[in-house]
Amino acid sequence: MPHSQTSAPRGSVRLARGASPWLLPTVATAALSLVRARRSKRAAAIAVPATALAAGMLWFFRDPEREITQGRVISPADGVVQSIMPWKDGRTRVAIFMSPLNVHVNRAPLAGTVTSVEHIPGGFVPAFNKESENNERVVWHFDTELGDIEMVQIAGAVARRIVPYVPQGTKLEQGERIGLIRFGSRVDIYLPEGVDVAVEVGQATTAGVTRIDRD
Repeated sequence: MPHSQTSAPRGSVRLARGASPWLLPTVATAALSLVRARRSKRAAAIAVPATALAAGMLWFFRDPEREITQGRVISPADGVVQSIMPWKDGRTRVAIFMSPLNVHVNRAPLAGTVTSVEHIPGGFVPAFNKESENNERVVWHFDTELGDIEMVQIAGAVARRIVPYVPQGTKLEQGERIGLIRFGSRVDIYLPEGVDVAVEVGQATTAGVTRIDRD
């Protein structure tokens, strides 16, 4: 049975699933240092950076609701189009770089069924670096109305964990949340042969909102 889109109001924000291992210790440290700040100069000194870090974590792990755009292929990630590259098999790879300031929850580019989710170990060089081709990644394949669609989540220099939300066999609606990459990273989507690209290098994208293909 397909997963339904959330009924939360547009514009509302929740925290991303998979954030707890990073977020909870940071918020707890900030809260404890604030409580002790009145009685301890050391705690007071810790309170300011700890609170700033906790606020930064809350911002990074935000997961806003989106009104999903109508279109054949929509962006799986918030970020900037880093490259558009023809592939040997006729497909076109669109690479989207995600900075630490972007929302890092990724979404399904099309409606369909997850046919495979493969984790591939690797390095952790910056995601904008050419050597990031060998980084840790999760490779997704979706059975869609356009055929097989491949999407790759790539870890960056800071990101050390990709958190898939759905397993193989899951039926997805377009724009449904499928996973999280912690901190700076990249998402590649491969458009089938004959599908024209609507975005340009340097263009900002919004997951679930920016259309990637052109009619």
